[in-house]
Amino acid sequence: MTIIPLSEGSFTIDKTKVFVPFNTATEELNSRPIGSLLVEIQPFLVITQRDIILIDTGLGYNMSNGIPQIYYNLEKAGYNPSQVTKVLMSHLHKDHAGGITTRNYTTGEQFIAFPYATYYVQRREYEYAMGIGSASYVQADIQILEEFSKVIWLEEDHGFIDNYIEYQLTGAHSKFHQVFFIQEDNEIIFFGGDDAPQLQQMKSRFVAKYDFDGKKCMELRRVWWEAGQEKGWKYLFYHDISSPVFHHSNLT
Repeated sequence: MTIIPLSEGSFTIDKTKVFVPFNTATEELNSRPIGSLLVEIQPFLVITQRDIILIDTGLGYNMSNGIPQIYYNLEKAGYNPSQVTKVLMSHLHKDHAGGITTRNYTTGEQFIAFPYATYYVQRREYEYAMGIGSASYVQADIQILEEFSKVIWLEEDHGFIDNYIEYQLTGAHSKFHQVFFIQEDNEIIFFGGDDAPQLQQMKSRFVAKYDFDGKKCMELRRVWWEAGQEKGWKYLFYHDISSPVFHHSNLT
């Protein structure tokens, strides 16, 4: 399988939940409000023998010329957005789900961003996102899913997509967060979304206040780290600036 990180850049985020661009070469984190977190925003493209898979969709920003940044990043990697066959959503916070749709900023019209792909979305996460008022969810970016014919609503806590993509509901970072395992030819790719957003978090034990269930996140990271060491997983880290992909050599 081929993995392509689709970085949208580095940002800081504080209690306002606003993502502010950050230049790691010229800026210092202590220049930002106290408590600011430094994160990368990077969906992933995974090319398998049968699919071109997009995992999470980024912030949904447009370039200065009006082209969606995620389209630009895909084309820079050599792929047309129309080639994406599956879109896997870990959860629907705005930094992961903003690119589900794209908007014509001249007319205001909104479109599904990948009309030729099938979207896989946890039904309970969607209902939760649409039913509460929270700065972490932008309902206008996701409500189109209800109308789009090519959405597969995942209803179970655990299951498989086409017999080679496994999903597992964790309810750790968000109330109905899910993670994905893609397995092909004895290779396993693990995407933990915001349960496991950065490499360093896999190596240390701590409880984050921004998680729905921080203790569960901490314990799951330990379990996944040990399993990956044993089985040689490739980890995808959505918010890691320096290590978006990490591979354990197979120790078995």
